[in-house]
Amino acid sequence: MGRKGESITLSLKDYEKQVLEELAREYGMMWGDRPNISKLFKAIANKQILIAANHDWSTEKIEALDRISRILVDFGKIEEAKIIARILCDRSEINNPLRRKIENFLELDIPNWKQKLDSFITRQQPFKLVYQDASDRIWQYTVLYAKVKPIEKRLYLLCRCEETAENSDIKELQHNWSLRLDRIKEAELIEIDRNWENDLQKITVEFHLFERLALNYEERPEDISVEPKINEDEKPYIQVKRKIFSTFWFYRDIAGYWENCEIIAPDNVRQKFITEKLQLLVQKYYLH
Repeated sequence: MGRKGESITLSLKDYEKQVLEELAREYGMMWGDRPNISKLFKAIANKQILIAANHDWSTEKIEALDRISRILVDFGKIEEAKIIARILCDRSEINNPLRRKIENFLELDIPNWKQKLDSFITRQQPFKLVYQDASDRIWQYTVLYAKVKPIEKRLYLLCRCEETAENSDIKELQHNWSLRLDRIKEAELIEIDRNWENDLQKITVEFHLFERLALNYEERPEDISVEPKINEDEKPYIQVKRKIFSTFWFYRDIAGYWENCEIIAPDNVRQKFITEKLQLLVQKYYLH
């Protein structure tokens, strides 16, 4: 008969026993070549192994880390995303649905094309890309420069390619393409022998901001200069010069300024806005 106080009996489920055995093995609590749970408990009782608090993270912190992990996946940073996922899995605060989702992610094989894409960009290696657009049309691009960028809550592969067919932008920017990252699910990436470009094609545009925007405009990283001016009527305005890679995204940006904005230069960017945006808008309201 065992002596009182020297033994305890625990009722453990199989997965709980497995976790404890893994901890015992991790901390070197072994009996021969087998992990010994009793030695693990004894080490904890003798404070040779300290149990730290694991329940003090806020919901906001957990959700933020989960979002970061998902963003890293979209950027092709798979290993970094898994590191964050493992940290979350070690927390006792996360709820069961989130834990199951993270565990499924850790077991998931990430598509090879995402890893290859990240590798090509990091190594500055040109590549061929087969892409299926929203209309199920198949396109092939020879990519000479690429980066992943969030725009309007989506991630895009912004790339400079040899191909210009059916690109409706001005001539100076027709080698640039914006490809939604979530539509490259069936992409094929093939390394090619070309020289890597140092950036997208870009041009400088000038536009003026009036009224309240002349006082409240916040400078952006792509702005070359932002200068306060006075017009002929002695009214203040802001002169902004900015580098752009796409008139499509530029127009969407300044559309929020409406009547308080005027494109000044270059002339082809100004005229394109007048014919493709402004005139069509006027016609739509006039006809209705």
